[in-house]
Order: sequence, then structure tokens, then C-alpha cells
Amino acid sequence: MRLDGQRESDNVDDVRGQGGSFGGGRGLGSGGGGLRLGGGRLSLGTVAVALVAGYFLGINPMTMLSMLAGGPMPVQQQAPAEPTEEQREASKNDPGARFVRQVLATTEDVWNAQFQAQGARYEEPRLTLFRGSTPTACGQGEAAMGPFYCPADKRVYIDLGFFDTLKSRLGAPGDFAQAYVIAHEVGHHVQNLEGTSDKVHAARQRLSEAQYNALSVRLELQADCYAGLWAHHTQQSKQIMDNGDLEEAMNAAAQIGDDTLQQNAGRAVVPESFTHGSSAQRVRWFKRGFDTGDIRQCDTFNTRTL
Repeated sequence: MRLDGQRESDNVDDVRGQGGSFGGGRGLGSGGGGLRLGGGRLSLGTVAVALVAGYFLGINPMTMLSMLAGGPMPVQQQAPAEPTEEQREASKNDPGARFVRQVLATTEDVWNAQFQAQGARYEEPRLTLFRGSTPTACGQGEAAMGPFYCPADKRVYIDLGFFDTLKSRLGAPGDFAQAYVIAHEVGHHVQNLEGTSDKVHAARQRLSEAQYNALSVRLELQADCYAGLWAHHTQQSKQIMDNGDLEEAMNAAAQIGDDTLQQNAGRAVVPESFTHGSSAQRVRWFKRGFDTGDIRQCDTFNTRTL
């Protein structure tokens, strides 16, 4: 991936080492045979699915748990931490942080143009780099969640240690695989601006768990398609891709498919429990965005075949 000379986004807050604690918001409470959140009862199996989903490129699991329970988004009173001047200076010379800033800048260029073409203004998200844990408007962010997007504060959160996990544990090495992760999370931000996330959340009230899982799959596959769209337009305008980069992204999409994750965990593959889509589906929708560069081709909610 060729990023030399590419601008760096100003929307990245590097608070690594600062840590944080959760206070003043709604949390999880025990109750009988499950966990209760937002007035609804969740089975331990559902909680496990939400945590795994969050770990592998989904929204904050606390937000997902709230959706599954049919309750409101968890509210965090404490604002996300701001980096100190010392942290800002250290971040300027950090290769990992610089990579994230450059990739985020390319997503800003693409989505500003996409929204402008539709006569709208793109509200750029902020991205927080943290280590270990950090307070968010969706609850306490933990490194074990993997990268996630919080719609309440319109921020993407990443512990850079996840990229090591992506390479060593998930079998998805490469800088373009990492860029795909960022672009996928930004895709969730686009869905938030479009109102798609709110519609999915509202639909939870009238759906069974299996039906909601199916809707969640469509949400995630659209974010994959948006990531492909980002790759298409960034390559056209900046020629940043090396040979093998496309394969890196598609391999990452395949390695985090629900069926592959369940198989690798020694579990039976249960399509009704999928929240992100199968490996084949994730690759297919990323490739559709990449091949067409057309946001209209990313409508996963009005197609019968995923």
C-alpha cells in the first residue's frame, strides 16, 4: 500500500496509555439466568455472540447488547478522553498512528465526494486510538472488543494491538487488510449519518432474535460494500494499491466471516446466529463495492440474495 506523500487526517485522537474508567452510564446487571439490559433479558449465548461480533469488526458490543435487549442505547456521561500535548507529539512520529491518520484521510476524501454528489454534507468522524480501555459514549471501550464504531459520539475506536491479532490469530496480514478494517468502521459511520443504523435499531422491537440477526448481517455487509467503494475510489484517485492488496482485503473479509469464526472456534456452523455474514458474503459485498464504486450497488436491505 503506497501512502507516501498522502495527507494525514486531523480527526485522530491518540490517547494510548491514558486509560479510562466507566462512570455515570448504564451498565450490565445480573438477573437470574441471563443478563438484563435496557429492561430486556439476554441469554448468556446472546451475550457471547454480541461480544464476539464486536471483537470482529462490529459496532460496540455494549450497543449491540442494548439493541438485542430491545432497550435504548447505553449512555455514557463521561466524554471521550482528549490527548495530552505530550501524547500528540509522540503520536506524530509513531508509524502506526501515522498509518491510521493517512487511511482515515482517504476515507474523508471519498465520502466527502460521495455526499457532495448527493447534495449533502459529510460529517467526518473522529477516530480514537487507545490502549487497553477508554470511555466512550456507548460505554467502556475495551481492547478485547476489537475496532468498533460508537454512533452516540460518532467515533471509531481502535486499539492498534488488534492489527497484530488480525495477522497472527486471524490469518489476515497486510497493511491493506488493516486499511479495510478502518474503512469498514467508517462505513458504519456513513450508515449512522444516513439513518440506516437507527432504522435497524427501531426494527429490533418487533423482531425475534433470529430475525434481528439477519438484519444485522445486512448492516454489516453494507459496511463491507462501503469499504470496497472506498478502495475503488481511492485507487482511482490516488493509485495507492500494490499488487496483492485487493487479495489482502478479501482475505481479511473471509477470515472474519461468521462461519469461519465458528469453525475455527470448534463450534457448529449455525447460520441463524450469524450477525456479520458468511465469509463468502463478506467477500462478495466488499468486491461489489470495489468493482462498481457505486453506492447504489451497496443496498443490502432490498435484495433477496446476499
